[in-house]
Parts: sequence; structure tokens; C-alpha cells
Amino acid sequence: MHDEQQVAYTDGACRGNPGPGGWAWAVPGGEWASGAESATTNQRMEITATLRAAERFSGPLRIVSDSTYVVHCWRDRWWDGWIRRDWRTSAKQPVANRDLWEQLVPHFRDRRDLSLEWVKGHSGDEMNDLVDQLAVRAAILGQGESGESPPDPALLAENGPGRIDARVSGPGRSGSVRSVPDAGAVDPTQRDPRVPPGWRLAVVGLRSEALADSPSGALLVDRLAEVIDAQRQLHPDVVVMSGLRPGAEEIGARAAVRAGVPFVAVLPYPDPTAGWPEVDASRFASLVAAAERTVVLERKRPVDPAGRQSSLARRDGWMRAVVDSVIAVSDGVDEAAEDVRARYEQALARRGLDGEVWHLELPEV
Repeated sequence: MHDEQQVAYTDGACRGNPGPGGWAWAVPGGEWASGAESATTNQRMEITATLRAAERFSGPLRIVSDSTYVVHCWRDRWWDGWIRRDWRTSAKQPVANRDLWEQLVPHFRDRRDLSLEWVKGHSGDEMNDLVDQLAVRAAILGQGESGESPPDPALLAENGPGRIDARVSGPGRSGSVRSVPDAGAVDPTQRDPRVPPGWRLAVVGLRSEALADSPSGALLVDRLAEVIDAQRQLHPDVVVMSGLRPGAEEIGARAAVRAGVPFVAVLPYPDPTAGWPEVDASRFASLVAAAERTVVLERKRPVDPAGRQSSLARRDGWMRAVVDSVIAVSDGVDEAAEDVRARYEQALARRGLDGEVWHLELPEV
């Protein structure tokens, strides 16, 4: 007779990312535990929460987490490549949080009765909300707690109204996304004339000035062109949307050209290359010239760096609000790339497009 599968929900939180953090796991209707660290990151707390749950239950176990970072590592077997490359990413960089992954990966590798499941954060799932509150409480108090039965709601109320979303940040967390709504949240796909027709696909993720001219970048263009062509088989009217940032976005535009698929250049404001070195400005202009269409979201170029950064953030929000599908490029270690993917996952899920975020790891050379 097989043991009944145990279900445990996990979550991590961080006040500042990096900063004081907390982790928690809980069983529906049963026991729970939390812990804290004085200086950590959101990703480390997510890994720790999963590790502690895996250590607590030795039999059949299903862990439910809102961290794409942890769930995709298990689902896509990132860890297999890390081990083969002596704990290096496909970009030959040291794997972040290796000390924790080395403890958790054996559970992924050796336990056939272990599975992970992703749940959308702050979506009304009572258990996800519970472990979120427990992790935040641990981060605030700077210490862990535990119990054999569900915690008293009055205990969690001590966190204070609004403190959960305000203090949790980092990749895989919806709290940081909720605090800054996407630009154009009033369905710009229906009301904004700047939105191009067709199935709108974005390539996002890694940002790197050197990636496009590297061997890995050349391989990535080829692979992305294949994926984009496959998307065209599913959606004959596919169009690639690109902000043309150096890295995944620029390579996505080049891959669209390679695949013979139109792409749209989405610029935050006029003359975005003012002040750039001539070679960089020329490179950017050639990409814009290759676009089927250029969308400029704001009429004036901001006068200072802070204003330009705000415009870029608004452009990113507009993109999240209008695309139908995303290819997210990562190397399995870059936290900013994971954060970008998490934000797109949240935005697409709100529009009923769950499952339309595709992960592509940087090719190994």
C-alpha cells in the first residue's frame, strides 16, 4: 500500500532584496514552520522554504510554490546542466545560491515521489496567502516559529494592513508587481491604436551589451528563429514585439528577421539614442530600420536620467499589458532576468494567458 502524498505550500519573503528575509512552509489544515535570516535575498528564502519542506517530509510529497525560479529548476532540470558543468551556468558563470541548491538538488534528483507545482501568488489561494504571511512575519520579527495546527489569524494580523505587499519583493513574487500596476491596465489591446494587430510575441530576459556579438548570442539567434518559426505555425499572424535593449530583446528582433517574421520596435520616447556612442546609436538605428513598424509611446524625451528610467518602466508595463506570448531567455542565475519573466507571467495570467511564457536557456558553447 502506497503512502498518501503529503502537500506542503512554501514561500519566501525579503524586506529590500537583499535585506532581512523569512521563509515558511505549511500543510493544509496542519503543521507549519517558518524561519528568518538577517541579510538575504528573496530567491534564497524561496529555495530555503522548499528545502525545509523537503527535509521535513520523507515520503511522497507535492510542494506548491509561487516561485518560478524554484519550480522551473525542478521542472526543466536546470540542476542537471549545473552538475554536468561543475556548478556553472550555460554562460560559464558560477550558479547563484549554490550552497542552497547543493542541499536541495539531491531531493530533486533522487526522490521519485517528489513533485513541485506552481501557483500564482496573491490569487486567492488560501494556503499561498498563509505561507506568504508567515514568511513576511518571520522577516519582520527576525525569527522563526512553528505549530502543529494552523496559526491563529490574529497572530498574522499583527503584520499590519498592507505590510505584506509593501515589504515583499524579488523574482517570482507577485507582491512587488501588485504595488506598481502595469501601464495601460485598462485593456490597451482593445483601446490603444498603437497596439499592432496579430499574435504579439515578446522576447525578454537577459540584458547584456556583449551577448549579441558572442558565440552564445549567435547560437541564441538561431534557436530563437526556430522557436519563432514554430510560433508562426501556431499563429500565422505572429508579430515579435521588441524594446531592442541589448541582450535578449535585441537578439529577439534579429531572430525575427532571420525567421522572416515581422517585428515591431517599441520605443519609450523619441530619440532614445541621444548621447550614445556613434557605433551604438548606428547599431540601434539599423535595427529600428528593419522593423515593420515603430511604436513611440511618449511624445517627449525626458530631460534627466530619472525621467528616462521612469519612461522605460512605463514602456515595459505597456509591453506586459499587450503581448500574448513571451519567450524568456535566462542563464539560470541572473536574478533580473528571472524577475522580468515573473512579471510577464503575472501579467499574462491576469489576462487568462497562463502557460504562454516559454523558457529558453542561454545555449552552451
